Amino acid sequence: MDMAFVATRPGGPEVLQWTEVETPVPGPGEVLLRHTAIGVNFIDTYFRSGLYPWPEKTLIPGGDAAGVIEAVGQGVDLPVGARVAYVMRTGAYRTRRVVPADRLVLLPEGVSDAVAASSMLKGLTAQYLVTSSYPVKAGDTVLVHAAAGGVGLLLGQWLALLGATAIGTAGGPDKVALAGRHGYAEVIDYTAGDFVPRVQEIAGPKGCAAVYDSVGRDTWRGSLACLGRFGVFVNFGQSSGPIEGFGLPDLARGSLYACRPTLFDYIADRADLQMRAADLFGRIAAGEIRADVITTRPLSEAPQAQADLVARRTTGATVLIP
Repeated sequence: MDMAFVATRPGGPEVLQWTEVETPVPGPGEVLLRHTAIGVNFIDTYFRSGLYPWPEKTLIPGGDAAGVIEAVGQGVDLPVGARVAYVMRTGAYRTRRVVPADRLVLLPEGVSDAVAASSMLKGLTAQYLVTSSYPVKAGDTVLVHAAAGGVGLLLGQWLALLGATAIGTAGGPDKVALAGRHGYAEVIDYTAGDFVPRVQEIAGPKGCAAVYDSVGRDTWRGSLACLGRFGVFVNFGQSSGPIEGFGLPDLARGSLYACRPTLFDYIADRADLQMRAADLFGRIAAGEIRADVITTRPLSEAPQAQADLVARRTTGATVLIP
């Protein structure tokens, strides 16, 4: 028997119970993994709270993890002992797991298990945001909310690599300073006042080409106000709550565009998953992008790790170690 955090009803972190679970033998096209590192993400809290519907009657949260292959099913060409990582919607808060082999990516040398677990969901999100949701061009000015979070720290560096001017928002002087060390030309402390006038001052008459907004309810109106003509509002999360009151007429000023992308559409095909993962891990291994703000905690502290994330007491990424 293995161990997992299981919820039988939606609710707060207290619904997660440390429980014995049975791990099956891998079938055709499947792999048995021993987890070595597990990521903590806002989507985990959305499922746990019931904001997102559960795939089954009980829930094991957790979207991304790294591990070592212990056994393979028929038709799988991955070797036992290989280091791999994956991102799925749920199921990672456990010691071992059977997963489809086509959802795994091999980890290159130079990328640790903790970095991989911290980067599969966050890093692949950053990758598709800057290459696909709005393909960033050199000379663009781009606004990123939650710049000191896991995705935000990666986005700041990636935008700088692409030749864009990255403006970030973050809460408090420490988070502002941290984001400033990760590619942002300027970071605005949103706790000190309205971010919109300062962004407009920096961006000038042209405005921002895009806003990457994972905050949602508290920021969306200001995000739209920062966009220039034909600007793109990319809402990829809702840490402050779902957006309310938005309507198509809100896009009329400047003929704006809006989208609500999700990672799993961008990696639905294995070829896309491999392409995006190769781009991400290649940049990390080469030192172009640093995934260097990682807090590790024992897997047994998963409920508290979620509570800290929701309360915005974290920076960068949190990784659980079984």
